[in-house]
Amino acid sequence: MKTSPVFVKEKDIPMTNLFLIVATKPLADGTKGFRFNFFGQKGLYRKRNKKLRSGITSGKNMVAYHYGKRSLYLEHGYSNRKLRHFAG
Repeated sequence: MKTSPVFVKEKDIPMTNLFLIVATKPLADGTKGFRFNFFGQKGLYRKRNKKLRSGITSGKNMVAYHYGKRSLYLEHGYSNRKLRHFAG
C-alpha cells in the first residue's frame, strides 16, 4: 500500500501564534529580574532593591502586578507596540 504526503494549505493554519517558545533573558539595565516569553505571553519580572510597591497598574502596552519588592509586567494582547523578539 502506497501512501501520499498530506499537504496543509496556509489558510487552514491559524496564524495568530505560530511559535510556542519558552525563553528567558536577563534584563539589560543591570537590575535583578528577567524578560520572558512563555507560550506567546511576553513580559518581564523584576525584583527591586529599595522601593516597595503594591497593587495593579495598567498602561497602553502592559499591565503590572506589584507585591512588595517584586513586580510582574505582562503585555496586553491588543497592544499597539508589541514586544517583538523580546526574549528570544
